[in-house]
Amino acid sequence: MRLYFLRHGLAADRETWTGDDFDRPLTDQGKERMAREAATLVEMSLDLDVILTSPLVRAYQTAEIVAQHLNQTDKLAQDERLSPGFGSNQLAKILKTYPEAQALMLVGHEPDFSQVIGDLIGGGRLTCKKGSLACVELTDRSLHGVLVWLIPASVLVV
Repeated sequence: MRLYFLRHGLAADRETWTGDDFDRPLTDQGKERMAREAATLVEMSLDLDVILTSPLVRAYQTAEIVAQHLNQTDKLAQDERLSPGFGSNQLAKILKTYPEAQALMLVGHEPDFSQVIGDLIGGGRLTCKKGSLACVELTDRSLHGVLVWLIPASVLVV
């Protein structure tokens, strides 16, 4: 099974945003960059079974852009378990929810994704920058895997 961890794109600045953090959206530049990134993802032929996203606006907007470009909006779903605070326990529950899935894309936040990926691969330090995409291949459903790649957004945006 492959897990794709996509961190949300460039969002409104946390320091100057006056609304609830839940509602902090992608910037216009973030939307444009994510659309360009999504065009690259089309070429990668990821063959996703499900695209799950945190319900926070910036993550949902990111997932929606990707799902539209991949023509897979029917596979897009919000999942509260991907909200900030996401961890290995929530991932285990997600995997039980989709027992037949062979490729899941998870759209969410830092530092959660870096921590979970580190746990999956038995340790290691990495950072999922905004718009980056990581692929972890699980050896089984017991949360052990191998980091196949981590691609920063600057490489995916062509």
